[in-house]
Amino acid sequence: MPRVKADGGGTITFMLALGATRQMCRLTTTFQTDKQAFSYLHKYRKEFEHIARARLASGELENGIVVLSML
Repeated sequence: MPRVKADGGGTITFMLALGATRQMCRLTTTFQTDKQAFSYLHKYRKEFEHIARARLASGELENGIVVLSML
C-alpha cells in the first residue's frame, strides 16, 4: 500500500495496487491525530485492502474513490 497521505482529522488517502494500475481509497477514522490513524491503517492493512477490492469489484465508488470506514 504505497503512497499514504493524511487529509487531516483522521482521514487517510492511500493507493491500492491492482497490477499495473492504482485505485485511490479513503479511510475515515475517529482518531484525533494522523499518527493514530496511520497506525490503525497499518494494523488492519490486509483487511482494508480486501474490503477495498470487493467494493471496487462491485462498483461501490464515490467520485471514483473507494470510501472506507473503521472496522
